[in-house]
Amino acid sequence: MQLQQATRKQVKMRLGLSAVSGAGKTYSALLLAKGLCGDWSKIAVIDTENGSAALYSHLGPFQWLELKPDFSPERYIEAIKTCEKAGMQVCIIDSIAHEWEGEGGVLDLCDRIGGGFQQAWKQMTPRHDKFKQAILQSPMHIITTVRRKQEYILTEVTNKQGKTVQAPVKAGMKEITREGWEYELTVNFEVDLRHMCTVSKDRTELFEGKDPFVITEKTGELIRQWCEQGIEAPDPVKDAKAALLACKTFADLQSTYTALSPELKAATLAVKDEMKAKLQPPVNIPAT
Repeated sequence: MQLQQATRKQVKMRLGLSAVSGAGKTYSALLLAKGLCGDWSKIAVIDTENGSAALYSHLGPFQWLELKPDFSPERYIEAIKTCEKAGMQVCIIDSIAHEWEGEGGVLDLCDRIGGGFQQAWKQMTPRHDKFKQAILQSPMHIITTVRRKQEYILTEVTNKQGKTVQAPVKAGMKEITREGWEYELTVNFEVDLRHMCTVSKDRTELFEGKDPFVITEKTGELIRQWCEQGIEAPDPVKDAKAALLACKTFADLQSTYTALSPELKAATLAVKDEMKAKLQPPVNIPAT
């Protein structure tokens, strides 16, 4: 355990974008993504919204992965890893709501497990946490969209007859995902039906206290500049590829690749195969 001076490092953005249906979550997320990386071909959309993202294919040649039921945490993780292996720079998960309450999502799986919610949640918590960590630890910028719906609470009111009864009362809008997701994000935007954006969380201090605004590609560019401030963060995949490319013998290549984690092996397989073709000893075929 050792103290050291705090140093600002370059980071990958974890941005949440929530809105009611029809407010423009997908379109806004795509504009943010383009500003973040500047290259449509390096943007991937994991689409759980019946192909809604494909409606915006005219914006540019972004990559598209349609995710259909079941919406288990593991299926989302597989989709995220697919985008990482393809070398995407920005991944839009549109949306994370289905992981929570969709067919095969967390709440649905809790019902199937049975035995009371507490017992079911004991099994589902580690699975949901792995989904969350797949987002937080990804080497890509990630934008998560989520639907918001009106939340009601039961409270005591007085009816026309003067009696005190319990009735549902509006308690604001709630994101359809596990409570507390906003705390994991760097920035959380809320978009209304007029397409006006406000910020509910902002670690960048770029938007805090500002008037509502319309999200554009420039918004993503502003966030990218903030992400790139500071020293370059370590890139395990980049370092692993460099180590493989530096190998001078086939034996050195084998030992270097064997020492990598399973995730790094998957990410550097193409480099390993390229070096293998260069360094592997030729097969001697006996003369006949």
